This record gives sequence, C-alpha cells and structure tokens, in this order.
Amino acid sequence: MMRAMRDVIILGSTGSIGVQALEVIAANPDRFRAVGLAAGRNRELVESQAREHAVEHIALGADAAAELVRDVACDVVLNGITGSVGLAPTLAALRAGRVLALANKESLIVGGSLVTDLAADGQIVPVDSEHSAIAQALLAGEPHEVQRLVLTASGGPFRGRSRAQLAEVTPAEALAHPTWNMGTVITTNSSTLVNKGLEVIEAHLLFGVPYDRIEVTVHPQSIVHSMVEFVDGSTIAQCSPPDMRLPISLGLDWPHRVAGVGAPLDWSTASTWSFAPLDDEAFPAVTLAKQVGRAGATFPAVFNAANEQAVHAFHDGRIGYLDILDTVREVVDLHEPQPMTLEGVLEAERWARVEADQLMGLR
Repeated sequence: MMRAMRDVIILGSTGSIGVQALEVIAANPDRFRAVGLAAGRNRELVESQAREHAVEHIALGADAAAELVRDVACDVVLNGITGSVGLAPTLAALRAGRVLALANKESLIVGGSLVTDLAADGQIVPVDSEHSAIAQALLAGEPHEVQRLVLTASGGPFRGRSRAQLAEVTPAEALAHPTWNMGTVITTNSSTLVNKGLEVIEAHLLFGVPYDRIEVTVHPQSIVHSMVEFVDGSTIAQCSPPDMRLPISLGLDWPHRVAGVGAPLDWSTASTWSFAPLDDEAFPAVTLAKQVGRAGATFPAVFNAANEQAVHAFHDGRIGYLDILDTVREVVDLHEPQPMTLEGVLEAERWARVEADQLMGLR
C-alpha cells in the first residue's frame, strides 16, 4: 500500500540522529521529503546537506530552529538536538501542531508538564530506541492492562565493577561504550547510568506509568531494546540489532514500518541474551532520577544541568568519576523549585550550573 508523502524538518541534522534520518529519507523518496534542516554551529555541513538533499530551508541555533518549525509547513519535526537547548524547538513544534519525533529526551525531561500539557494525544512519537521499543510493545494490549515498563541498559563499560573500583575511572575509559558511538556527555552518562535515569523520567512522562512500575534491567547484548509486562504475566519485547534507523523511521511515519530500513536478527547462528538486575550501590543514578522525577517541577532540569556541568568537569580533570553523581545529588538536595514556565526552567538550569561549579570547586 502506497503511503502519503511526509514532509520532514530535521533539527540537529549534522548529529548522528540527523545524519541517519537523512539516510532513511534518501532511501525512501516516495515516502519522505526533507523540507528543513537545523544545526548548532556547523554552517558548512548543514549547507552541504541542504544541497545534497535539495532542502530549501536551513537554520543555525536553537532560536532559529524554533522559527523554522513555526514558519515552514511540514508533517513531522524530528528533534535530534542534544541537550535542553532543544526545549524551545520542542514547544514550537507542538504549538504548530506538528508530529514531534522526539530524540531530544532532555527537552521532555526538563520541560515536564510544559511539554506534556501542550501535546495532543499521540503528537509525540519517541525516537530513543528504548522508548520506541516500549511504544511498539504497548500495541499488544490496552493501557489498563500494562503492569510494568522494563527498560534495558547495556550496563556501559563498567558493568560488574564495585563502587570502590569506579573511583579510579579515567575520562578515556568512560568514553569506551561497548555498543553505541555517541558524544562525550551522552557516552559518559551511559557509563554512570545517568542516561538510563533520564530515560526512566522520559518513560514516565511519555506513557504515564508510575515510577514504581518502571524498572531497569541490564542486558549487555543490546538486542532487546525494552519490554512491557502485562497484567496476565505476559512480557512483550522489541528486539533488533542495534541500529537507530529503525526507531527513526518509525518516528517519521508512526506506526507504519519502512521496509528494509534495518537488518533483521540472524536466527541461523547461535546466540545468548543475558539479563541481570541493576547494581544500585555502584550505579545510583536511576534511583536518584526516580526521586527527582517524583519531585517534578524544576527538579529534573536541575538534575540534568548539574550532571552536564559535572561531566564536563570530569573530562577537564577537575573532579573524579564518583564526584559526578555526588555533585548532582548535592545540587538536587539544595534546590528550591521554580515556577514551571520556560523562564523558570531556564533559571533553574542556570542556578544548577553555578551551584555545581561552586561545589566542585570545594572538592
């Protein structure tokens, strides 16, 4: 069956998600057309992408990206911007009535009710592999039949290490992720499991499941991307080789699938998939993220901003690996929530960065 053409704006077109989205679009010219591209500062690359893919509209910076979303007609906005700077474009996409294919988890996490109150039912389609997997698995039952969401985590490069053993981790070691090739902050977040904590908050906001019914299991092979457990004891999992083009393609035309976008699993060879509980003592980020998520308001924004600040300090050699989460916890404990407005969220982030810097200066 022929699908109607979908016009797409890609925010963060020069990053990994944006580049792979353009690959999906180029491979399926009968289904998708890129009509706008936005990047941070790399004008040369985004202009090259625009020429290659015959895209008329480009923008540089988050403010210009929000204007692009408002001014250029499209069916889908893929937000692949990194960091909470993606919040304004996310809000602009929702206000403009676009389908929001969301890879920029930070904008949902720090925006919280600002984003969810603005979104119509089904307007946000998750692109993170874990949340895309949950969305796919949820199709197997009714909302009231859902017992638990189970997010999988690779466990990062330090899986199995004790807290004491983590004290000597170097920046180079923290960037050696076993599965994914990502930027400095996200890769480090995956090693501390802060990224998984953020994904737990994201899952709560996307699917409305309480935090006490969202779990994390360690699955080193990264084949099962996440699971949904139903009230009858059945668990539905979404499985595929690690390849972001699959969830990207679903984000562009949810819930319809794009043939050939990813390679299937090879069932002709033997393989073993393993699962293990999360070590909360060595990796307390998920527990802390749940506490932050339950507190709501501007606490998730503070959690995210303080962590970003601490990660940069770690890679600059100013603090140790364990100091990252210790700093985040201290900043969260000191926070007084701000009003849930765009200005309130931005002020909470600014405060968190200053507070984190001051605390790290004392270490």
